[in-house]
Amino acid sequence: VQLQASGGGLVQTGGSLRLSCAVSGRTSDMYNIHWFRQAPGKEREFVAAISRSGGSTWVAGSVEGRFTISRDNAEKTVYLQMNSLKPEDTAVYYCAADPTTTYDYSTIAFWGQGTQVTVSS
Repeated sequence: VQLQASGGGLVQTGGSLRLSCAVSGRTSDMYNIHWFRQAPGKEREFVAAISRSGGSTWVAGSVEGRFTISRDNAEKTVYLQMNSLKPEDTAVYYCAADPTTTYDYSTIAFWGQGTQVTVSS
């Protein structure tokens, strides 16, 4: 499976961005899709995940209530809507695919390239 993340950019504190992850490959609909992020000098961390059907979602406590993950299987795209952005949300955001939902980046099966999100104060 291949993943292509897009939608990053520069935004002011309190602003919004929507990241997209285009998923391709014959078995792409068999994977839970995740978003992780990595800030400079920090370890990659889990942000959100969505099940194959889109019926279940998981969101990290640090972004709960501000970020929403959704999935359009017809378009083979997963979205991460990010609202009320804070400077501490600044990071490279990666989408990833795994047969299960995992908070541990070291166990993820497939990674896409990252997209930079910068939140200015």
